[in-house]
Amino acid sequence: MSAAVMVLGLHLLVIAFNVAGLILIPVGGWRGWRWVRGFWWRLVHLLSLAAVAAQALAGRACFLTIWQARLAGHAGAAPLIAGWIDRLIYWPLPLWVFALAYTLILIYALALWRVVPPRRPWRRSRVQ
Repeated sequence: MSAAVMVLGLHLLVIAFNVAGLILIPVGGWRGWRWVRGFWWRLVHLLSLAAVAAQALAGRACFLTIWQARLAGHAGAAPLIAGWIDRLIYWPLPLWVFALAYTLILIYALALWRVVPPRRPWRRSRVQ
């Protein structure tokens, strides 16, 4: 497996984590799932979305996109499944479209922080 395909797989996992969080947090808040209020994974989720939005607003593609493109330039043809994934996550749109979309998604995630607030890690519940 080439390094470019491994970076593509990592990129897909990050995207899946971000999208799943955006869906599961409100559903879990509504259903009463305690795990969606975990502070540390919520913080990582929010910071991941903020990093993507900041890169797009700065006029740069995601660092994983850049890394994979550089590695792919030195590799041969991607395997069939990697080609499908590549077409799924890389859309031929102007960067400003992604900057706008990622900013709106970050605003949504910040709203989720208020609507379904995470538990504070420094407040331990007492067992009675």
